[in-house]
Amino acid sequence: MRNDWHRSYNHFRRGLDATRDPFFAGMGHGSMSVELFEPRGRDMQTPHPQDEIYIVRQGKGCIEKEGEVIAVDAGDVIFIEAGAHHRFVEFSDDFSVWVVFYGPAGGEGQDHHADRRDETVRS
Repeated sequence: MRNDWHRSYNHFRRGLDATRDPFFAGMGHGSMSVELFEPRGRDMQTPHPQDEIYIVRQGKGCIEKEGEVIAVDAGDVIFIEAGAHHRFVEFSDDFSVWVVFYGPAGGEGQDHHADRRDETVRS
């Protein structure tokens, strides 16, 4: 039986190794897609029509978003709103990120969850 709700890292790795692109889209559902992205040398990204989340899988570097630069490391989570100019800079040779694109073209915009982004979940 085939499932569409699970993909292994090896699925993404094989897909990325089989292309010349620095990314491989290995999962999707509705408006959501998941990619493995490994820029080499220089990150040539242009703004995307959807909101996106990056999760740094390994390595370290910096992300530049609309002129602001911050350092990122394995495990960090980064949100980029639709249409924002961004790219990774000064990244290590082993730099690898998961990318999740989601939502409508133009992004979801500001909503009622924005004020909860820094809250800590307590049990």
